[in-house]
Amino acid sequence: MKAVLQRVKYAKCDIDGVTVGSCQNGFMLLLGVVNGDTKEDADKLLKKVPVLRVFEDENGKMNKSCLDIGGEMLVISQFTLAADCRHGRRPSFTDAAAPSEAIPLYEYFVQGLKDAGVRRVETGKFGADMQIELVNDGPVTIVLDSKEL
Repeated sequence: MKAVLQRVKYAKCDIDGVTVGSCQNGFMLLLGVVNGDTKEDADKLLKKVPVLRVFEDENGKMNKSCLDIGGEMLVISQFTLAADCRHGRRPSFTDAAAPSEAIPLYEYFVQGLKDAGVRRVETGKFGADMQIELVNDGPVTIVLDSKEL
């Protein structure tokens, strides 16, 4: 399972001009489910994401987590994180999990964030054509892979 976290002041997800999810002061998180991923992969990310200390403390040091600041998260399904660009100029997405496998893991991950105490967790819509707007804070962008945790 792969995740790209962006520390944001604000993020929103629109589908056909309608906002379906948003967050303020927290993470906009792209989540890609790869073939072979399990709940154990989601759990590895869940142990890291809410407590990752990338928010500034009173001294301007990245020393606080999303939980510490009462931050929010917008989680967007992103099969393109499974892209294989090793051959040619067109990425292959065969490593992306099929929706029948990916959706339950995506939903498990989102619920896990809520269970971990993240104040507000919103999502896009799995498989939809989404437009994401955000203000990256820092910028701070972190890439996580459950296979490397």
